[in-house]
Amino acid sequence: MPDNSRKEKWVTIVNRHYPPNPGITGESAWDLAKYLIDHYNIQVQIVHVLRNDDGGGAVRSPIGKIVSIPTLYKGKNEGLKSLAGFLDGLFLILKTLFVKKGPVICMTSPPLLPFWASIFFGIFRKKWIFWSMDLFPEAFVANRKMKSNSFLYKIIRSITYNNKPELLVSLGPKQAEYILTNYKRPPLVTVLPCGVFTDYEKDTQIPEWKKDDGKIYFGYCGNLGAPHSKEFLKGFIDTFNPDKQHLILAVYGPKATDIQEYAKEKSGITLLKNVPRSQLHYIDIHLVSLLPEFNHTAVPSKAISSICTGGTVLFYGNEEADTWFMLQKASWLVDINKDLKNQLVNFIEDISLEEVIRKKKDSLILADQLHNMEISAYQEIADHIIRYHQ
Repeated sequence: MPDNSRKEKWVTIVNRHYPPNPGITGESAWDLAKYLIDHYNIQVQIVHVLRNDDGGGAVRSPIGKIVSIPTLYKGKNEGLKSLAGFLDGLFLILKTLFVKKGPVICMTSPPLLPFWASIFFGIFRKKWIFWSMDLFPEAFVANRKMKSNSFLYKIIRSITYNNKPELLVSLGPKQAEYILTNYKRPPLVTVLPCGVFTDYEKDTQIPEWKKDDGKIYFGYCGNLGAPHSKEFLKGFIDTFNPDKQHLILAVYGPKATDIQEYAKEKSGITLLKNVPRSQLHYIDIHLVSLLPEFNHTAVPSKAISSICTGGTVLFYGNEEADTWFMLQKASWLVDINKDLKNQLVNFIEDISLEEVIRKKKDSLILADQLHNMEISAYQEIADHIIRYHQ
């Protein structure tokens, strides 16, 4: 298939989500596209699925050249959604082959998009960049939809990692280490954290839920899905001291209803539909959890965003997660391998506003480091695209 992109420098990004869809992976694609256009005059084409899912990203106007394909199914039936996602990935890659300009950056939504990319980019010998977000088929095992020893899983995983990309763009160092074990000859790697916020509006008007009461404000704002622990949230709700602390709950996702019901009669808790990004800096400590089976397979964007908006993180998981590995200077760890109640009781009794203030100063330094890491990754991606066109 012809590539007529040699006169201008082009890159094609393929992903299910793209603005105005609010999915966080689409927002990440938008951020990269804007940087490449503004700083390198690289033209960006985005191939995505025309649909409107819930998501934690901002609603933005799309930039770049947009190529949309319709989804086969927009309903809520999980079986049909999974089948549609599988086929959406196939059609995205086929469409990309016909319209591609420059190298292709393949993200990981819908599930198994890299599976199709590995097959067809290999057949047509197309150079591509693998931008890893949620990892599949590994997440199917973590979700207990597949068994790791099943023949189907082994075949899908083998094909997914059979065609080595020119560059791996990973969410974190630990995820990169894991992905590289799947290749006989490792590709080049750059780390691009997801959820880094720099230029965003901060509300100067204090929201109604934030009182001048000298309390530490905790928050869980975002998805409560399969990778996350509702037991951690319930344990925190049972343990925190409403005389000294306050909890903001703005949850969505498959486990959200249970938590909302559990929390609605409790003292010291404010239930909200959502907390705008512009208000996140009023939360002192963000509650974040990641079950160990989802280490390296789920996007830790919520924790990254919490740090970048001036907060700190109370993380329930283990030390192998990129969430802890990258953010520990501005975080506290509740080790999932140890007794949850004892750790929460000790934390709640010991935490002070003075310690929170010290940690928040560390989070400002860490936010700058994350932003520098983001820019460095953008520059490496740009250099790769430029070399492609030389």
